[in-house]
Amino acid sequence: MSHEKLQRTFSKLYDDYSDAIFRHCYFRISKRERAIDLMQETFMRTWRYVVKGGEIEYPRAFLYRVANNLIINEYERRKHSSSLDALEEGTGFQPATQEHEETVARLDTEILISHLAKLNDSYRTVIFMRYVDGLSIKDIAESLNENENNISVRVHRALIRLRKFIEEQEEANEKRT
Repeated sequence: MSHEKLQRTFSKLYDDYSDAIFRHCYFRISKRERAIDLMQETFMRTWRYVVKGGEIEYPRAFLYRVANNLIINEYERRKHSSSLDALEEGTGFQPATQEHEETVARLDTEILISHLAKLNDSYRTVIFMRYVDGLSIKDIAESLNENENNISVRVHRALIRLRKFIEEQEEANEKRT
């Protein structure tokens, strides 16, 4: 592939996926400027890989794999709480709905986020990738370098655990009232 065609292809890849990669990084680390840096680094590393002759069969999954590796490095570097803690503090996603619905949705989101924080990182990662990033099981498997069956099972088990956490909280709330 000529360098010019490679640039056009890569430019389209950036246009198609840069926002999604940014959101993924932002939801995982909760620092806007750092998320922008990680998104840009994701594309820089991908570009270097392609220029050196690397072949990418599934570009979306490849980009998420690079971004996830950078996020892991960021966690190791920071060695403190994940973006879920920041979301609990209200610095993250706020649903845009009418006033009453927004309050209810925010409470539901906060409850869900507090339960997500209870999941181990492998469960939390697949839940984020599946339901926040909107990736298919196949894309998640490719980006995490695992098989689709393992990812499907992990998503299923994570959802069961979330449901259990929510039911336990509802039971505890009923006992208080």
